[in-house]
Amino acid sequence: MQVKRRLGPKGQIVIPKDIREMLGVKPGSDVILEVTGDEVKIKPANKPETYFDRFGNTSRKLTKLVDIKKVIEEEYR
Repeated sequence: MQVKRRLGPKGQIVIPKDIREMLGVKPGSDVILEVTGDEVKIKPANKPETYFDRFGNTSRKLTKLVDIKKVIEEEYR
């Protein structure tokens, strides 16, 4: 898909609504601008969720002490 847009006085462009919806970006979303030669790619900056992100967002409480060094060593095996 190609869409032509005019650059505004502050160097801004408006991403059309249908493209924003396709990319899943909304006002306030972070995006990545990637420059290759004379092209600019705009893509969502959706970071993959990590184990620690999931762990930090849980409502469960720890019921015993965890040896984090042991957990990390097991992950690397």
